[in-house]
Amino acid sequence: MGWNRLYSLKSYIKSSLWLVPFIALLLYILAIRMVYLLEPWLASIELWPWGVEGTQRLLETIVTMTLTFVVFTFGSLLVAIQIAGGQLTPRIIATTLLNDNAIRFTVGLFTFTLLFATGALVRLDAAVPQAIVEITGLLGFLSIATFLYLIDYAARLLRPVSIILRVSEEGHAVIEDVYPAMAKAEADTALTHLLPGTEPDKVILYRGRPGIIVAINKSALLMQAEKTRSVVELVPRIGDFVASGEPLFRLYGILTPEEDVLESLIAFGPERTLEQDATFAFRIIVDIAIKALSQAINDPTTAVLAIDQLQRLLCFVGRRDLGGAKIFDRAGELRVICRAPDWEDFVKLTFSEIRLYGAGNFQIARRLRAVLEYGLQVLPDFRRHALETEMALLDRRLAEVYDFPEDLELARIADTQGLGGSKSLSSRAQSATGSVTPFRQ
Repeated sequence: MGWNRLYSLKSYIKSSLWLVPFIALLLYILAIRMVYLLEPWLASIELWPWGVEGTQRLLETIVTMTLTFVVFTFGSLLVAIQIAGGQLTPRIIATTLLNDNAIRFTVGLFTFTLLFATGALVRLDAAVPQAIVEITGLLGFLSIATFLYLIDYAARLLRPVSIILRVSEEGHAVIEDVYPAMAKAEADTALTHLLPGTEPDKVILYRGRPGIIVAINKSALLMQAEKTRSVVELVPRIGDFVASGEPLFRLYGILTPEEDVLESLIAFGPERTLEQDATFAFRIIVDIAIKALSQAINDPTTAVLAIDQLQRLLCFVGRRDLGGAKIFDRAGELRVICRAPDWEDFVKLTFSEIRLYGAGNFQIARRLRAVLEYGLQVLPDFRRHALETEMALLDRRLAEVYDFPEDLELARIADTQGLGGSKSLSSRAQSATGSVTPFRQ
């Protein structure tokens, strides 16, 4: 199995709701036989005289109860996912909700309890297997407690602030993994001329089903390039859609790696994921913000919560070295080229659409200015130009939107809460940098 297929399999396993209940089914088959085999040696304490009829009623109650839990959980979960996807963004379904282990293991417990109680019920004889019934009762008690916990957990999970925070946490981890080095004193150089004046010796076209690049095995690409002493250039970048027949690789060198080997190092999927895509977390949070700003929903406070996390991610990525598109071998020779977003890409993704749809709202205009002023104070000087450009665009947009001078003056005040927290901006910047002077490296 190639790396790309193995990667796709792992991603499918992580996002499959049915897998844990299926494993519970296999565990039940093993557990019920082991418990009945060891039942004569299990030390049991008869808590109360159930009797055969009482034991049968208890087991039937547990079966009915857990079956109801399973049906209710799956039914309500599907409805909740559709509602959350409609109000926030459909991207959260695959990236957050389907990957939630609490839901998966909860359903797994319900399934195991249901099967175990059913197995004990069909094996019920004239004598009551005390140890088996006690284990079943304990599982039923745990299922009740878990079901109550699941209701509270799901209610908290589907809140917009919880979804946004979860996406932000995953995006923070991806940025730290993709850009491990801190930013240097000078600005990251844009990858404008990869191999000036050089035509590729070979172009590999994509031959598979249309899809989006979700992951790249960069270390393996480097090994293949080192073996053949060639340069491997990946034409699209992570998150790009690639159709059959479009260029996938450009190869430079007399000897080049095999096409099948290179293609096996690129994982495709039907949609973008958060695993290696550094900009996708921004994309999801921005989608939530602009949907909240739509006339159909009209929830600017949710958009402010989204901007809070965008500020966190933008300031974090602004301190990282974003110039990792070129990969060199140990001798310092260029071997692999993988395009990646630069600082301007992150800034435009953060501000452009929210400014377009939300500048007419006081909360959004003031919160965006607070993000820009905070970034100008805490980020290195070579990050300032893109932020200053966005500040100028915001001012021009506000001048077009607001007719009254009083409203324009109100909208131009930086406010970390949208409305009500403008005085805390300078103190936050000072605590982040140690002073109110611009950040230096």
